Amino acid sequence: MNQISPLQQARYDYQPKLPSVFMESGPFAAARSGEETHSVADQKQIKELFPDIYGLPTVTFARGSTFDCPPLKVGVILSGGQAPGGHNVIAGLFDGLKALNPDSELFGFLGGPSGLVDNKYIKLNEALVNQYRNTGGFDMICSGRTKLEKDEQFAQVTQNCAEHGIKAIVIIGGDDSNTNACALAQYMLTHKTGVQVIGCPKTIDGDLKNAWIEVSFGFDTATKVYSELIGNIMRDANSSRKYWHFIKLMGRSASHIALECALQTHPNFCLISEEVEEKGMSLNQIVDQITALVVARAENKMKYGVVLIPEGLIEFIPESKVLIAELNNFIGKNKATFEGLTSDGKLEYVVKHLSPASLKAFESMPLMIRKQLLADRDSFGNVQVSRIETEKMLAALVEERLAGINKARAAQGAKPVAFSAQTHFFGYEGRCSAPSNFDADYCYSLGYTAAALIGAGKTGFMASVRYLSCPAQDWEAGGIPLTMMMNMETRHGKDVPVIRKALVDLSGKPFKTFVEHREAWGIGTEYVYPGPIQYFGPSAVCDLTTVTLRLEQA
Repeated sequence: MNQISPLQQARYDYQPKLPSVFMESGPFAAARSGEETHSVADQKQIKELFPDIYGLPTVTFARGSTFDCPPLKVGVILSGGQAPGGHNVIAGLFDGLKALNPDSELFGFLGGPSGLVDNKYIKLNEALVNQYRNTGGFDMICSGRTKLEKDEQFAQVTQNCAEHGIKAIVIIGGDDSNTNACALAQYMLTHKTGVQVIGCPKTIDGDLKNAWIEVSFGFDTATKVYSELIGNIMRDANSSRKYWHFIKLMGRSASHIALECALQTHPNFCLISEEVEEKGMSLNQIVDQITALVVARAENKMKYGVVLIPEGLIEFIPESKVLIAELNNFIGKNKATFEGLTSDGKLEYVVKHLSPASLKAFESMPLMIRKQLLADRDSFGNVQVSRIETEKMLAALVEERLAGINKARAAQGAKPVAFSAQTHFFGYEGRCSAPSNFDADYCYSLGYTAAALIGAGKTGFMASVRYLSCPAQDWEAGGIPLTMMMNMETRHGKDVPVIRKALVDLSGKPFKTFVEHREAWGIGTEYVYPGPIQYFGPSAVCDLTTVTLRLEQA
């Protein structure tokens, strides 16, 4: 028997809160239709690709009466990277289906979309689900990154569903996974299979959001975990007073995590990739800004500080973005030759084929980063940005810049600026934490909402729970058509429909609040030490939402 901690046992016993509509009506709540919808862009193309889903009205649940629901057989998958609360989505779905009809069955397909295609599954029962309530991770059925996008995959899924009598599939994932859910829903309608498809919004990056999806699940927990760690480092920095800490945080396509952690902890410097791109900031300008802050703090006898860096920063710096595009294109076309070279050979090979501007950008980077730009490429020949140690690059470039400054200071008889850097990357530390009370409640509500959408006969929808800065009983549950979030983008040289990623809104209140305070945070020590996630105690402490959400809904 596996040993469990007292906290884990206590989390098993926690009963997530639900919107009042479900407390009163269960999953039999009445689905009320709103106005017809349209995609965020490229309406004509999206409508042609998804004719049976496009334009469907939004749905909100209101108090309803019990109706006869036959036993339902439903499949569920976890898709993409882990996020705290995934197990509670499954628990909420399980409980909702059983409330619709006690004889309903839930099939957990193993390893993500591949399990759905390969027909690898387990039947989820109450004993198994109870072992995972309010726990972190995706280990109940595990996840995977196989893309569901080909007709032959859809045909196999249809066959597997027919074999088991499955009439609905719930896909728990991010923007790519829910794009695939939309394509699967359209396929099921086109071929009149009778199989419904419902999506649930998951990603700790926070870039799956809009007016109806106020936050993706896992973001609350992950940012609280990271903020605890950042606060611990700040306390250490303020104690030893001799290190500059460069901390890279998850978030390749958007800087929501970095912004939220900055609002929670008040670092001396935080980069927001979207601002870097809008202002066209070069790598040299970024290094100049950090170096100037190091000098200013040193002159105030503060030889320490904390810098937060979004994971995807390098793709937002204009010259680096062009460089990466050139590298991806060139290496993709010459993959066989490139892969046959040594590490040094790859460097020599590439520099001969870069444009002058990209060559200048490439050679301005430390050798370690140049090699990382050429290593560990994906199956399409593209750089894997998450593996580029941007935090080490910035620390090294600041040190290099300070060496020149100190040389000039020495010539003037001035004391050198002391600088010693420590680097960190917080990523996996936040993906599988036990969910905060907010994420435990929100995820359970999303799963329950998915069950209600299935009971209402909906397909091609994403479960939506809104007004999340209010107490859970005041949340509004419903659903939005997946097509509502879509546009056309060029991927690997081909125009394809995708759910648009939500970037940090530079005109929004969270970013403006950060801008208002960052100068004072830079030169001072207004550090905030959030401490660990609180599960027990006053609601004002334990059920607290992110600063971002509170500011957005103030």
